[in-house]
Amino acid sequence: MRESPVSLTIDLFADGVQHGFFKLPISTDESAWGAVMTPISVIANGEGPTVLLTGGNHGDEYEGITALYKLAARLTAEDVKGRVIIVPTMNALAAKAGRRCSPLDGGNLNRSFPGDPTGGPTEQIADYFTRVLVPQCDYALDLHSGGRTLDILPFAAAHRLDYLEESLGVEQCRLQEAESLAGALAFGAPSAMMMFELDAEALYDTAVERQGKVFVTTELGGGGSTTPERQAIADRGVDNFLAFSGVLRARSRADLEQDIERQRASQANAPLLIDMPDASCYVQSEHEGLLELCVALGEQVTAGQCVARVYPLGRAGQAAVEYRAARDGVLVARRFPAQVSLGDTLAVIAEVVDDLAREAS
Repeated sequence: MRESPVSLTIDLFADGVQHGFFKLPISTDESAWGAVMTPISVIANGEGPTVLLTGGNHGDEYEGITALYKLAARLTAEDVKGRVIIVPTMNALAAKAGRRCSPLDGGNLNRSFPGDPTGGPTEQIADYFTRVLVPQCDYALDLHSGGRTLDILPFAAAHRLDYLEESLGVEQCRLQEAESLAGALAFGAPSAMMMFELDAEALYDTAVERQGKVFVTTELGGGGSTTPERQAIADRGVDNFLAFSGVLRARSRADLEQDIERQRASQANAPLLIDMPDASCYVQSEHEGLLELCVALGEQVTAGQCVARVYPLGRAGQAAVEYRAARDGVLVARRFPAQVSLGDTLAVIAEVVDDLAREAS
């Protein structure tokens, strides 16, 4: 396979603090010999785990982007034992444009993995992560939120890894799955989830999990903006994940686990445990029109309950189409814009559980 066309302006393997770019050559009407410049920081100090922190996989999801720019500005080599690789905006051009997808080629980075070094710019960036950055890490955290079109109850998530049993083995999958779930709980969001993805094959998540890495993702809000509360969740969660990985000198995983146990015992900040077992969690529109949400984020719903209505635009006197929940649970995500089209996700309903771990683990 062709080598990646991407080059680095810093040394991934040197100790100390480095801030630079990985550069992808491009040729456009505006810049004949140009490059996509993606910011990257490496903070390293001796032996220890490597943690890969990413945001801006989608360019309009700002909680993670902001948290990682803040972290890159304050983390020092003396703070770590190992290495922290920070990429605040994986899809740098999308982040600059405030869009989900790249304005250069329309590519949705999180639907472009494992990537292709001979493909378009978005596929080449995906390939660089898959073949260069991900193999370097032991732990990976990818920070998402709902962007401009969704609003989501803040949570950290892991995935069931049954799909990897044939390639990695059952025992490895159960260990990796359990450690990823522990990382999601350690992140410290108000909710922790086992997440079902509608289209997992081309996700960054899947590319990382296939390499046997501990992987945690998040959804931390949405609406194409941030709030002080949700930003605080992202900032605190990043620090918690670093402690969980064992890369911090001042705060160990044991310290973090003691904090978690105290929270659970007091129930003061115990996370809501939610599971998305299958596609029935998603309520998707079969009509175009104006959306009315009938329940609020975090509200309990029952199977058969009306969760949304879609009103036809352009003609008065017609009844709205009602959309009903297919299962009991809690509303964890909702469409943010009021206008909807065929296929838009209107609502996501997840099951509240007592324990996310498998009974056999």
